[in-house]
Amino acid sequence: MYPIVDLVEHQVIAAVEKEDGLEEALQSKCNVIFLLCGTIFTVQALVERIKQAGKHVFVHMEFVEGIAADRSGVTYIAHTVRPTGIISTKSAVIRLAREQGLMTIQRIFLIDRSALERGVRSAETSKPDAIEAMPGIMPRIIGELTQMTELPIVAGGLISTGREIDDTLQAGALAVSAGSPVLWNHEVKAAAVYEEDGR
Repeated sequence: MYPIVDLVEHQVIAAVEKEDGLEEALQSKCNVIFLLCGTIFTVQALVERIKQAGKHVFVHMEFVEGIAADRSGVTYIAHTVRPTGIISTKSAVIRLAREQGLMTIQRIFLIDRSALERGVRSAETSKPDAIEAMPGIMPRIIGELTQMTELPIVAGGLISTGREIDDTLQAGALAVSAGSPVLWNHEVKAAAVYEEDGR
């Protein structure tokens, strides 16, 4: 069992793209936050606010200004910023973060079949705690991805409705990351309800 499975209580993850959007995420039902903003000067305080609110936080290594996605950057994040974990598109960064004791999510882009297969192979080598598949609005592909790897899948990108969240979760995703605050308190519709509705 992957530890992230136990971590996710609310299956919608707040993807915070601007610092001024953090407060709304802290007030939401989301118990996991993806921090896709910040600088070397602000990231530690942002992470601390999230942790004080009783939520888990994953920092996207490529989105924090002034911190390189390399060994020194990962070490700084692990020992000074101290989030729950990191997100990265780079296998090497995932491996470095694991060495530092951080949880890891590897982001892959589903642009075509070849990219899908390369992404899965890369993740199977770097062994993150989960894969974030972008964009997340393709339930059929998310379903295929869950058959290709045992790694938990977080779907993200271009999700704009509650129905898209429900469909993606039905396809087998562990959670959905959404940038829209409107979706952060979405009540996930159970699989059994869809069957009863005949949809």
